[in-house]
Amino acid sequence: MKAVLIGLSALMLAVIFRRALAGLGRLALRSGMWLGLLWLLRQVPAALGITLGVNLFNAVTLGVLGAPGLALLLMIRWLFR
Repeated sequence: MKAVLIGLSALMLAVIFRRALAGLGRLALRSGMWLGLLWLLRQVPAALGITLGVNLFNAVTLGVLGAPGLALLLMIRWLFR
């Protein structure tokens, strides 16, 4: 009986927070894609002149802001050099 009640409560919470969970899923997907791109850019920094760390902060920043976020991170890196 307790397991059924917990299951129904979890289902109800999932229905209530469906939009928020979908948004978090999209953010995680976009951040993962940008993390892969950062890893690829790490392989050829001398040729492109782009040096950004491959970390969760950079990936989430890029996941939220997209390509303008890449320009922002590069400008911040250039500014504090």
